[in-house]
Amino acid sequence: MVPSRRSSKKIITYLALTLAISSISYYVMISTGSAQSVALSWMWSPGIAAILTQLLFRDRLGEFGWRPGPLRYLLLGYAAPWIYGLLIYTVVWVTGLGGFQARPFVLLGIPMPFVVSLAVMCLLGLFPACGSALGEEIGWRGLLVPELAKITTFTRTALLTGIIWAVWHCPGVIFADYHRPAPRPFDLLSITISVFGMSLFTAWLRLKTASIWPAVLWHGNHNLLIQSILLRMTVDTGVTGYFVDDFGIGVLLSSLVMGYVFWSKRSDLPNTTIASNSR
Repeated sequence: MVPSRRSSKKIITYLALTLAISSISYYVMISTGSAQSVALSWMWSPGIAAILTQLLFRDRLGEFGWRPGPLRYLLLGYAAPWIYGLLIYTVVWVTGLGGFQARPFVLLGIPMPFVVSLAVMCLLGLFPACGSALGEEIGWRGLLVPELAKITTFTRTALLTGIIWAVWHCPGVIFADYHRPAPRPFDLLSITISVFGMSLFTAWLRLKTASIWPAVLWHGNHNLLIQSILLRMTVDTGVTGYFVDDFGIGVLLSSLVMGYVFWSKRSDLPNTTIASNSR
């Protein structure tokens, strides 16, 4: 089979399986109104679909990119959410768009000093966060990005992945509680734009390193910091929902800047695509 035709069929198969498997989580979240109740199964739906697709096409599961890759890119993936996360929330706290509260975390039923509990949560929370994120990354960056990169340019690869990734999130935003206090149309538009920027960054990491782990570290640490730790330290003052969490203007702007920076570095990627002459 011609490589481009094979990749196209593989992508279509993968997307069909992702929709079918995700539909189970969609049904539950729409019935209950809660995306959180099926968060793990929802996030692992793309990964399970990718594994099944590899098996159906008799391809190796090792093609997902299990090697860690260069240390500097692992550190980049881990550090990126710290950089834009602290910037976003510090601006929110200082300007009064949201209040700051140094509320101690409760670990094993015992209230801990704020600094100690924060450090422990950042360390221990990273493992389950990355475990959940791994399900998505096996699908989006493990299979979809490399297969798209075989038949089109980097820009189109990242944008197509972004469109699919954004649409995949839509049922949780529209029909369940995967949103902030801001109006849902705002949340839907914001996360869609943010995902495009994130897709440029993560697609670049995947193709540069041939590894999914920098993207996994980014995804897990992003969810941990943006959706949990830093959000927990923030008091809603009425407009805070427009600026924080995955749906806020802060992540939107940060994602666009980050996406542009790595899109401008697309010439640094190895020439592995069929359409490598026009990235």
